[in-house]
Formats: sequence, structure tokens, C-alpha cells
Amino acid sequence: MTSSEPGTKPPKAARASKAPKASKATTESRTSRTSTAAKTVKATKATKATKAAGATKAPEAPKIPKGESHLALVRRARRINRELAEVYPYAHPELDFRNPFELLVATVLSAQTTDLRVNQTTPALFAAYPTPEDMAAANPEEMEELIRPTGFFRAKTKSLLGLSAALRDDFGGEVPGRLADLVKLPGVGRKTANVVLGNAFGVPGITVDTHFGRLVRRWKWTDEEDPVKVEAVIADIFPKSEWTMLSHRVIFHGRRICHSRKPACGACPIAPLCPSYGEGETDPEKARKLLKYEMGGYPGQRLSPPADFPGKPAPALGAV
Repeated sequence: MTSSEPGTKPPKAARASKAPKASKATTESRTSRTSTAAKTVKATKATKATKAAGATKAPEAPKIPKGESHLALVRRARRINRELAEVYPYAHPELDFRNPFELLVATVLSAQTTDLRVNQTTPALFAAYPTPEDMAAANPEEMEELIRPTGFFRAKTKSLLGLSAALRDDFGGEVPGRLADLVKLPGVGRKTANVVLGNAFGVPGITVDTHFGRLVRRWKWTDEEDPVKVEAVIADIFPKSEWTMLSHRVIFHGRRICHSRKPACGACPIAPLCPSYGEGETDPEKARKLLKYEMGGYPGQRLSPPADFPGKPAPALGAV
């Protein structure tokens, strides 16, 4: 029989001639694996050395699927809330107040201005008009001068005189603890009512101000623009018990890190959960320079902050 016949083995010479090729391929494969393993070990050591040296890397952009389900969105949103709770355990309303009436007035004054400017203005206002009865009887021109630093002082004076008269005439001089009653007062909408309910009466409420609306849209919790619709969407994501503190945490984050024009993405603790990561500064060192208030080592907005607030009290109006 010849070697070409089926069922026969090739001659020894033929087998021997093929052996070197198989040996060469095996050698190359082993060399490749050895080289890859060496590179992996080297890379691992380099990574450990970098971490040991304290080098800071920008957070990686999160991978959030475009077709995120409602359940996945809820889980991500609640995780962001838990992360913010760790970053801002001291989150609180940033308006100075001692009673529901002072909080109501301060919140009305906070429209189109900063809480800091309101806190610098209200001491003189409350010294002159400590009760709804006193404020309802105020001279409009005198009140305008007192609240002028907050802007839109004529419209705000009209609202304060109107709501004070309503409290005096319809509620016995007391601020009501129901949303339906609060929104009937002049100058009081749902946002103001929820601030008062949540912080003066302990009734859960979601405060949809400019910061809150901007951040929940950046986080893709909703794309609604109308505050009432935003409130309804967020209320469906979180349990009622979280509404008030969620509002404080989101607003704190918006004022300190996730700014409107230039968010400090590289210094953001929730960057891995944010689908808008990269809209702002991603370099950690540059981002840290954008931090505001206590996060940046500066005074907060309250002249009389809570005892557990880690930042500095704000200066009084006119103080250097």
C-alpha cells in the first residue's frame, strides 16, 4: 500500500518533517502568553503604585442605558439620594427662622435672590414686625426700605402685607399647617407652601426650586419643566418620608457642587451615577476650586446655622 491509501499512517519521515512547525507555533503561543502576563503584572503594579502615591483620577463616565426602565431609574435615583445623605448629613433649610411666620416671610422674600441676602435682611424686618398683626399694619414705604436689598421690593411688600392680613383675619394670627390653606395666601405657591410645611410643621413636601429642577433633569429623573409636574414625578419615585430631606440634599448639592453654568464634575461624589457627567470641569484639581460654601471652605448662607453645620456662619449685612 502507498501512503495515500486510506487507513494508513504517514511514514516516519513525513511525521518528523511536520514536527518543527508545531513546535514553533507552540513556542510562539507560550511566548505571547508569557509576554501578556508580564504586561498585566506590570500594569497592576503601576496601578498600585499610582494609588499609593495618592494620585487623583477623574471619575469615569457612567454607563447608563438609553432605554433605562422605570425600575432601574427608581433604583438609581434612590441610590443618589443615599449617597447625598452621606455627603450632606447636615442638610437643612438655608433660611434663618425661629417660627412658622418667620419662615413663611423669609421664603416669600427669597424669590429671585439668594438665601444669604434674605438672612441679612430679615433681622431688621422681624425686629420691626414680629407678628402677622404687626406686619399687616406696617407702612408700605417703610417696609419697602427694609426689604429693598432682596429685590422686587414693591411686589414683595404687597405680598407680605396681604398674607399678614390674611393670617390675622382668617387664621387667628397663626400660619396654617395645610397646603390647601397656605396656597391661598398672597404670594404663596406650592414651593413656598412645601418649604413651610416640611420645615416648620414636619409635613413631608418636595421643594422644586431652580436648583432642584435643574439637577433632577441632569440626572434624567424627569425631563419635565413645569415645577408641579416635576413634583409629581419625584413624589412617585421616593417614599413620602424622604421628600423634605431629599429636597434639602438636592438643593445643597446644586449650590455647592453641581452648579448651573460650570458644575464641578471632577469633585462630585455621585459622578458614577450621573448621566450628565462631563458637562462641567472633570479635572479633580480644577473642579475642587469650583466648590462653594463649606465644601470650598467658605461661609454658608445662614447667619445662625444649626449647631451641627460644619461651615462658617454668613456675615451680617454690611459686615466686612
